[in-house]
Amino acid sequence: HVQLVESGGGLVQAGGSLRLSCTAAGTAFSSDAAGWYRQAPEKQRELVASISNGGNPDYADSVKGRFTISRDNAKKTVYLQMNSLKPEDTAVYYCNEKTPWGYMYWGQGTQVTVSS
Repeated sequence: HVQLVESGGGLVQAGGSLRLSCTAAGTAFSSDAAGWYRQAPEKQRELVASISNGGNPDYADSVKGRFTISRDNAKKTVYLQMNSLKPEDTAVYYCNEKTPWGYMYWGQGTQVTVSS
């Protein structure tokens, strides 16, 4: 049974920080890429950050220099450290795991709200 469980969302003031975590169960985590997406109301889901199975990160331009993605294969967990948060970062954040053949697993989402 595959499960991705996110945690760490919440309400924070602009300029603050949050750390999201996503722990996988039932997947070959160390072989898969992982990432974080977000979806704001009435907007399409967008990729925020991804990390390859080798640990190479990539970021959307809107979060470069503010967000850091990392992974711990022993814990089957991917993290998203979010600093200098802005109101436009408000969204539901979803964790994602992508197999080498392109199949994607998704978490249930965690709300991040940044107040101005």
